[in-house]
Amino acid sequence: MTLPVLYAVEHGVATITLNRPHEMNSLDTATKVALRDRALDAAADRAVRAVLLTGSGRAFCVGQDLKEHAEALAGDDADLGATVHEHYIPIASTLATMDKPVVAAVNGIAAGAGAAFAFACDLRIVASGAGFNLAFAGIGLSCDSGSSWTLPRLVGWARARELLLLPRTVPADEALELGLATEVVPDADVLGRATELAEQLAAGPTVAYGAIRRALSYSATHELTDALSLEAELMRLTGATDDHHGAVSAFLAKQRPTFHGR
Repeated sequence: MTLPVLYAVEHGVATITLNRPHEMNSLDTATKVALRDRALDAAADRAVRAVLLTGSGRAFCVGQDLKEHAEALAGDDADLGATVHEHYIPIASTLATMDKPVVAAVNGIAAGAGAAFAFACDLRIVASGAGFNLAFAGIGLSCDSGSSWTLPRLVGWARARELLLLPRTVPADEALELGLATEVVPDADVLGRATELAEQLAAGPTVAYGAIRRALSYSATHELTDALSLEAELMRLTGATDDHHGAVSAFLAKQRPTFHGR
């Protein structure tokens, strides 16, 4: 039996690969459960210091499996609120908030929840032939998986409204201009480049990376005084780490620091 999501850990990087290439990595129930559980595994594993999310085949992820959804609609068993709470919220939340950096290798089209999952990552390495589509309104739905939160913070409120109300495929080059892509590379290079960045992050100060993620998320919804207070708390936390002490010693010795993630 082919697993809908592949999971491997190497060099401190947990690679999570959506593995339904013939269905463009659409999210049926089994895939949503597996993706949620593997993301939680990566977040909890102290040996994992960075995460790489990608898809197999020609798509990154086109969002909800509409064939499965149509069957549920026909059987009057399509409570989208249930799957949002059970699957989409924990997936997006885990990707966005785990205390380690997350890189998306967007190997092909990322649509709907698939685009939102990529936006929840810290860095998006995008294949030149890939693109993003906030396809929710095209099938008569609102947006989910954190896209109402991440998208305006990436591209601004006005452009976020445009992309959600008038969904279209944003090609890679435009995605780079808008801030949806961190870097655009040839299709054949996307996984290699994303892996290179993930391994670079995995060799870095993991506690500091997690603190930076927390600080950025917190500052998005709090006043300056509150953000300053959290920054002080996180500086106290990271200032006590072995990585910080070792890096200062290395700097004074004019050596390159070695980080151990603690």
